[in-house]
Amino acid sequence: MSAQRVAALSELEQDAAIRVEVDGVPMAVVLDSNGEVHAIGDTCTHGDISLAEGFVDGETLECWAHGSAFSLRTGRPLNLPAYEPVPVYAVVIDGDDVLIDPTILKEIS
Repeated sequence: MSAQRVAALSELEQDAAIRVEVDGVPMAVVLDSNGEVHAIGDTCTHGDISLAEGFVDGETLECWAHGSAFSLRTGRPLNLPAYEPVPVYAVVIDGDDVLIDPTILKEIS
């Protein structure tokens, strides 16, 4: 499988998330305040809630329903009630295209 275009970089709003689906895999795509694009699993691990409907704060995406914040870099929850991480996907920027392959998880250091 190869990376697929999910959005135009110029269409992303800073510190906001959009929901995309690539080959049936729901993702939240975020352009953070540093200009970096992140893609994490869109479903909160505490409840079946779309994280893309949440709030971006720095390098975190907070679920609007119960307030769990997830690291955009690692997918780890930073507070309860969520305690399981969400997947983090590798993002490639090619010109104005944001590309993601849902089979490639970002290496977390």
